[in-house]
Amino acid sequence: MNCQSCLNDNSSVIVVDSSVIINLSASGIFAEIMDALPNRIVAVQEVKYELERGRSNGYGDAQALESAIEEGKVGLVSLGEKGQSYFVDLVSGPASVSLGDGEAATIAYAVETSACAVLDERKANRICDKRYTSLAKVSSTDLLLHENVVAEIGTSGLSDAVFSALQIAKMRVLPHHQRCILNLIGPDRAAKCSSLPKALRASSSIR
Repeated sequence: MNCQSCLNDNSSVIVVDSSVIINLSASGIFAEIMDALPNRIVAVQEVKYELERGRSNGYGDAQALESAIEEGKVGLVSLGEKGQSYFVDLVSGPASVSLGDGEAATIAYAVETSACAVLDERKANRICDKRYTSLAKVSSTDLLLHENVVAEIGTSGLSDAVFSALQIAKMRVLPHHQRCILNLIGPDRAAKCSSLPKALRASSSIR
């Protein structure tokens, strides 16, 4: 594959948002991804709380994170004083310029500690681009396409995993990764993934 991940610095701490846990859990290879990535992976307490609320609706993402924490694959972290101030700023104001607790805490921790935030939602990325221009950001897709993950899982297994994340979790794919994802899963599978742009799913556009 010609896909290149943004995760070039193995010493960077990677902070995962709730949507990232959900996407990687849906892929069916959550533990394998955590093992393959060379970086330290952490999640903030607010993400754990956010996922816990899904238990009553039958979602298993909180358990996936809990198991990863217990096995030492993911570290659980808390915001410091500066992080708390960033968090308050990010959750305040009208909906158009504010975020939910999980996203806000993920960004706040990354800004506070100079870590790399893993975010998928457009609004979160837009707010970061405006307020925190030096913040390093990647997406769920970057983690899935990391060269170590590709080497560990193999192209065929990764194709199945990405397809599952797209179908089950409705994983968002940022524009610069869309063609790569199409090449990985193929046009027939892409046509079944409603989270991909309509133009990418249309037969005339992908064949």
